[in-house]
Amino acid sequence: MEFLERVVADNAAAFAGVSTSLGIRLGLYEAMAGAGPLTSDELAQKTGLVERYVREWLAAQVASAHVLHDPETNTYVLPDEHAAVLADSSLPTYVAGGFTMLKALYGAEEALTSAYRSGGGVSWQDYGPELAEGAAAFFKPGYEAVLVQEWLPAMEGVEAKLRRGASVADVGCGFGHSTVLMAKVFPQSRFHGFDFHEPSVEAARKLAEEAGVGDRVTFEVAAAHDFPGGDYDLVTFFDCLHDLGDPGAALRRAEEALAADGSCLVVEPNVSAEPGENIHPIGRSFASTSAVLCLPAAMAQNGPHALGNHPGPDALRAIAAEAGLHSWRLAVETLTNRIYDIKR
Repeated sequence: MEFLERVVADNAAAFAGVSTSLGIRLGLYEAMAGAGPLTSDELAQKTGLVERYVREWLAAQVASAHVLHDPETNTYVLPDEHAAVLADSSLPTYVAGGFTMLKALYGAEEALTSAYRSGGGVSWQDYGPELAEGAAAFFKPGYEAVLVQEWLPAMEGVEAKLRRGASVADVGCGFGHSTVLMAKVFPQSRFHGFDFHEPSVEAARKLAEEAGVGDRVTFEVAAAHDFPGGDYDLVTFFDCLHDLGDPGAALRRAEEALAADGSCLVVEPNVSAEPGENIHPIGRSFASTSAVLCLPAAMAQNGPHALGNHPGPDALRAIAAEAGLHSWRLAVETLTNRIYDIKR
């Protein structure tokens, strides 16, 4: 019965996730943030939505304890603590971006079923545009909170180079949040973002222009194993190396493209290669994502590796060494990520 209750709760969370995603897409959480108690009519007016739908959405939110309800005044409030998680994307506590990936992941269930039976894969393009959008929204708050403040300072000699003026390749840059963030803080350096996904590259170019860093940032469509340029002081792989069918080829290209004293920054999920050590919310989230996204994406590339997002540092270190990157150091660790400083 205890296990039954847990599975029923999981099932309820799966259904509720759609309502949460709707709240994000429709701006309902943002409208409630800091607004105090609101009636369903008032929230409908603030968002331009139909009141009857808003009222039903609020009932679902109350059942999930995301929103609080006062039956005497028939008003609803989103507590500030909840808004920090669901409404304010500028905060590191914001995790709502992950919910916007649900449409893409559930929509790929048929393709995933086929891949599990045939041994094939499901590429990022097969999931639909919501996947790239959701991934960018999911990772952005974390990068903003720790990339410049903690991760780069933990890399040996990298921060000083960036302040003097360095050349950086951000491989697998996605929507370019990591690239633009570094460019804003280190105006003397030049940044080059590469991603195989053309819509992501287009979004990254727009982001750079809006951020006013277009003079020192470029974005190009390129695969991780053959991105152009060379003599880079820093090559970065943010949460993408494990998604590659041939991470060794990407690291070999990085080794070729590095300056004599250049470094690679590799960001990977902080989960264990031992499944029993991942029985906690973060481990469960990453392991579940690996089964329906990271592994299928790697399998679709028909490379020599299909790591999933929890291969463990020993496996990654061995691949890096084969690529000519023999110096491997854990630079810093967070609840969700491990950040490696890799050199020749």
